[in-house]
Amino acid sequence: MAEWFGAVDTDRSGQIDAKELQGALMNGNMSKFSEEACMMMIDLYDSDKTGQINVNEFGALFKFINQWKAAFEALDHDKSGTINEQAFAQSLVQSGFRFSPGFISSLVVKYSPRDRRVTLDNFIVANVQIRRLTDSFRTRDTQMNGTANMAYEDFVGLAMGAHK
Repeated sequence: MAEWFGAVDTDRSGQIDAKELQGALMNGNMSKFSEEACMMMIDLYDSDKTGQINVNEFGALFKFINQWKAAFEALDHDKSGTINEQAFAQSLVQSGFRFSPGFISSLVVKYSPRDRRVTLDNFIVANVQIRRLTDSFRTRDTQMNGTANMAYEDFVGLAMGAHK
């Protein structure tokens, strides 16, 4: 792990930032991970909130990426490095989410308006954001009936990742 960390830490600072991580990660279709995905993943494992991860934080991130990669590859039947809308919908159902076909279609179009295919980095971003928002919603859904009342500022904070 330390050897791979050293290869990714191109400026030899002992920390990896989003740009360095982006340079090291590739989707199965040979495109680089998006900067959004790299920043989100660093934020998940950046325990000291420096905007960078150290070798220990990197180890946890590496494990996280490999788990998502295995789930993604199980859905990528044609080994193209992308999954179609049906496979993405299947993954959400397997994770316990029940979204309408129209909503899932909108998510896929957000990530790939032309091809309507989801890459690994977008798969990770979508799943992490859905889980984060679901957890936040559940804390506000006091009656557990699928509705929550919240102030506009709370909603914007949730959507932008500023609130939990």
